[in-house]
Amino acid sequence: MSEVLIQDGAVQLNGELVLPSSAAGIVLFAHGSGSSRFSPRNTYVAKVLQDHGVGTLLFDLLTQEEDRDYATRFDIELLTRRLLAATSWLKDEPETHSLQVAYFGASTGAAAALQAAAKLGNKIIAVVSRGGRPDLAGEQALRQVNAPTLLLVGGADYGVIELNQQAYSLLNCEKQLTLISGATHLFEEPGTLEQVARHAADWFVQHFNIQK
Repeated sequence: MSEVLIQDGAVQLNGELVLPSSAAGIVLFAHGSGSSRFSPRNTYVAKVLQDHGVGTLLFDLLTQEEDRDYATRFDIELLTRRLLAATSWLKDEPETHSLQVAYFGASTGAAAALQAAAKLGNKIIAVVSRGGRPDLAGEQALRQVNAPTLLLVGGADYGVIELNQQAYSLLNCEKQLTLISGATHLFEEPGTLEQVARHAADWFVQHFNIQK
């Protein structure tokens, strides 16, 4: 694991980069509101991806000061800009510039992932949303996403299910909406986060064309 610093204007964002040997691609994690690169759920999913030969970059979308402002946590344009800055950083780094790039977004981070994917078009190989708010990406961005997109939602995450269904109907790309039975928003129920990680790993392995 490498500790990295990602620059966005005057702001420096801390990140953790893990590159398994012969990684075919790398997944950038966009955490949800009130979270950070240390999100235990994202860290767990990242480890599963690494075990499948996928590189991961977990980083803070917001500084500690920014995260104290509740409104900033829902500033999707800002979160998207930070994700684009991290993507650009990867493409400038010698050890990662040739890798295919995909996004894993949770909660508000899912909206940022989809907005960034809409802006970057075919440069993004795939997107996975966990308990996300893809609706916050906006109708225009959702219609422009080219990357194959998997929406993972808790089967008991009422309200968020409907928002994901609405967003799903606007996507014109290869897409899948999967409900994790018995799971609520944070996937704290036994076995549910493991299902998320398995679905995500399968999606990324398929689209990075990694031979199992």
